[in-house]
Amino acid sequence: MTDDTTRWTTPTRRDALKCGTALAASGGLAGCSSILGGETDDTDSGSGAYTVSMSPMGEVTFEDPPETVFTRLTHHADMAFALGRGDSITAMHAPDYYDGLWNQFVARLPGVTLDWKGLYSSWKPSKEKLYELNSDVHLADPAWIAIQDAWSREDFEEVTNNISPWVGNSLSDRHAEPAPGWQEGYEYYTLWEQFEIVADMFKERKRYEKLAAVHDDLTSTIESGLPPESERPSAVMLASADLDEIYAYTVRNPGFLTAHLRPFGVSDAFDGEIETNTVVDFETLLSADPDVIFFLGGFEPGTSLPKRKEALRSDPVASEITAVQSGRMYPQGARYQGPILHLFQLEMTAKQLYPDAFGEWPPYEEGPYPEIPAAERLFDRKQVAAAIRGEV
Repeated sequence: MTDDTTRWTTPTRRDALKCGTALAASGGLAGCSSILGGETDDTDSGSGAYTVSMSPMGEVTFEDPPETVFTRLTHHADMAFALGRGDSITAMHAPDYYDGLWNQFVARLPGVTLDWKGLYSSWKPSKEKLYELNSDVHLADPAWIAIQDAWSREDFEEVTNNISPWVGNSLSDRHAEPAPGWQEGYEYYTLWEQFEIVADMFKERKRYEKLAAVHDDLTSTIESGLPPESERPSAVMLASADLDEIYAYTVRNPGFLTAHLRPFGVSDAFDGEIETNTVVDFETLLSADPDVIFFLGGFEPGTSLPKRKEALRSDPVASEITAVQSGRMYPQGARYQGPILHLFQLEMTAKQLYPDAFGEWPPYEEGPYPEIPAAERLFDRKQVAAAIRGEV
């Protein structure tokens, strides 16, 4: 694994767009100065080469902001969308599913639309398809793809040399171990740290700053309203379409998977007894006995939250769980949250956990994110929508 100061460059047909990544261990930017005319600071104005750096790729240099974007996971797709690049995406995992899920939240952003339907589903991308898509950047994590698809470094080098570079980090989701050969020097980022780098890649600093200000205000509101630790519940987060196979996620592990839960100081009901992303049964859940259950994907179109709750209430074991008996079972968004979904998830989690401090969570069964009265919202939808539209 090379470190973040190494650059890998081979002149290609896209040398006017980029000049390097650190996917291979060659040193320096040999030959790039004459191609790019030197480096400039990354700002929203001006022209010339500029560089961003993100683990595991290291430094990547661009001449112009990418216009078409390959993504693998939704945190990256959400970042592109947040920066006004929603229509630039050429691929993503399960596009029709996530189009439906994300639009449940986008419906509350005035003047903003999102359409990911029909994109190439990139869960197991082929190099041939990447050539066909011909994207200006691959906003995806090579160390993650190497785990899933056993791509070699030569595969990533070929794509970089002949198509465009890689810029992305996914293992920060829960600080997972990189694939062999990618472990040395791998860095983990918070969601908003990574979003800032992606914003600089697109030269969208002003959009980022406007959204970051909304996020800062929201987190300040949360911090000032938290009840004492003795009044904070235990919780689990579950993902399951039909409750036949239940994936459980612990709520205090590092990474942006739980970035919308950690600020609220809830305790992990499993108390270290299981690893996050573990299949559990009702007996295991009862042993943990959480005060609150969160359902990942609870906003998915076609999902019936009442049916899911009833399935737990009607089971002789699950019905004994404290969260089931009290009715404290709530929907959540998605595992790979980007900045826009994160704002909604912080707001909903605040209301679900601490209604006395942040206002009641409205009754919800299905459909878009509930319409919360303006005076009870924890962040300004109009500011977020304006940033996405570029009104900065």
